Amino acid sequence: MAEIKDPENTVIMETTKGKVVIALFPDLAPGHVARIKELSREGAYDGVVFHRVIPDFMAQTGDVKFGKKGGESFNPGRAGMGGSDKPDLQAEFSATPHVRGTCSMARSQSPNSANSQFFVCFTDAPWLNKQYSVWGQVIDGMDVIDQIKKGEPVSDPDSIVSMKVAADA
Repeated sequence: MAEIKDPENTVIMETTKGKVVIALFPDLAPGHVARIKELSREGAYDGVVFHRVIPDFMAQTGDVKFGKKGGESFNPGRAGMGGSDKPDLQAEFSATPHVRGTCSMARSQSPNSANSQFFVCFTDAPWLNKQYSVWGQVIDGMDVIDQIKKGEPVSDPDSIVSMKVAADA
């Protein structure tokens, strides 16, 4: 496993395929990093499926309303349409490029609509640059991300088993 230099700004995401370590970028996207940490500490991401996984592009997850297995509103057919009960976030776009392993917030057409959903890039995706809020980078476990079942929607999707701030693990 990668060396964790800043446990307060590192997330450990255990998936049904294995462990992924993500370095957070609080200087780049402070509001988004705070939300990821807040939802992780609440256990909101635990059990959430990867509902949209496009080969050679990205794996999307984080719908804590409709995508959480065992949750009261779990609905595989609606996974990807929900978020948390927290307010949407103001965009924190940057020049940081979307490359393999980049973690960025999903949103609707509105730039200020990111809430809880996020994606991890399988490959470079320069068309996303300066249009989505980059909040982290996978530092260990991209081989795990590569194994996540593909589909739109995904049949019998993989999920986040647990997601924790490293300082709490």
